[in-house]
Amino acid sequence: MEGVISLDMNEVPYPPPQRIIEAAQRGLSSLNRYADPENLEYLRRLLANYAGVSRNHVILSAGSNLLLREVIHIFSKGRKVVMVSPSFLPTVEAVKQFAIKSVSIRLSPPDYSLNPEMLMKTVKEPTLVLIDNPNNPTGKILLDRATVVTLTQNPDIVTVIDEAYYEFSQVTFSNLVHDRPNLAITRTMDKAFSLAGARVGYIIAGEGFLNAFSSYDPFLPQCSLYAAIEALNNLSYVKQNVRRIVEERERVLRKLDTLGAHVYSSRANFFLMKVELPGIARRLRDMGVLVSDLSGQLSPGFIRVSVGTREENDVFLDSYTKILEEEGSKRLFSTNHTNHA
Repeated sequence: MEGVISLDMNEVPYPPPQRIIEAAQRGLSSLNRYADPENLEYLRRLLANYAGVSRNHVILSAGSNLLLREVIHIFSKGRKVVMVSPSFLPTVEAVKQFAIKSVSIRLSPPDYSLNPEMLMKTVKEPTLVLIDNPNNPTGKILLDRATVVTLTQNPDIVTVIDEAYYEFSQVTFSNLVHDRPNLAITRTMDKAFSLAGARVGYIIAGEGFLNAFSSYDPFLPQCSLYAAIEALNNLSYVKQNVRRIVEERERVLRKLDTLGAHVYSSRANFFLMKVELPGIARRLRDMGVLVSDLSGQLSPGFIRVSVGTREENDVFLDSYTKILEEEGSKRLFSTNHTNHA
């Protein structure tokens, strides 16, 4: 393959179907106009139906990261903020900017799970809890229904769960928002819908969030709006995307396991791996493969790899194998040199 292979942004590598591209192109003919409120309301109804909630519980945005930022800005006032580490970096940065008091619960090896008892010990005062589920970058499911129910029974605790990778994990707590005014779920159409360039996000919000967002304007571009509507009316391709990604993810994980890499099971369209190779992310980049270097968030040797097409994944595997062979040759040379010294 020619060019750089991007396995660092958690994008789905497959373009959306032609009919969705054509819908986006139709939106271009109205670029001189703001989005029609009736079309925005139609998209809202489609998302509500997709999520299985009432329409009034859905808030649209140009990207779920903007919604998370707004939630942190509004609900961190007078509350401690509790999150996990590592976590989605824009959320971490927003907490640093807006929160007066914050606590980060470290996800510890070997399984990077979240201890519910430890979580509950941190919420003894008014608290905003922010958890990505599955977690980015570990791909781990951190929450179960019992924990979410317990958290949201306390009206002083505001809980926000980022379900950006819901379509891959099939784990959601969206059906709790009708009865839990202090619960909100953020989602995106960037991933499984192949619409990263459209930037369509939404929040499934309990009653406690609705007043705060009553004047929030989604500002969706026309082409994004048209593409999102067409996508939600043609969901079969999303299921196909998920199936292909999951099959590829498991194939790559099996191959890496045979190569001796320490790989972690994932419920998303990416996976975490740990290798004892110096500068692994840089060396892969020099070979034209971009991955996410997590040495700053975790420790040296950790990288997050997005699942690409079969061809892209094979280039990644071949590049990784070549680096292993180079290291093996260096060690052999070093051993022979020492023996002859």
